[in-house]
Amino acid sequence: MAEILKVDGTELDRFVRLLNRSNDALKGMRKALSQATVSGLGTDDLDGACEEFQDDWKYGTEQIGKQTEDLAKIIGKNKESYFEVDNALEEALRKSKERAGARRRKREE
Repeated sequence: MAEILKVDGTELDRFVRLLNRSNDALKGMRKALSQATVSGLGTDDLDGACEEFQDDWKYGTEQIGKQTEDLAKIIGKNKESYFEVDNALEEALRKSKERAGARRRKREE
């Protein structure tokens, strides 16, 4: 049972790297979007809508980037805690199994 519930540190590291790559990709998209011009696309209404979209997109991706970065930091910092809980759970399950075996042997006597 403990093997099934065990935290996989390699997967945690892979997830943190994926979060960091995602954040880097968002930064690249924001940079590319900031360099795009929106004037002269068509009517004044279309230009205004494109400019508004650009502002909204920039704000939204900045917020997603911050949250992604924070999540990566939290997971990295708590990795050791996950292993401590993992070890404590494994030990508790082992002791419980030993007690159950002892009770079973006692009943069989």
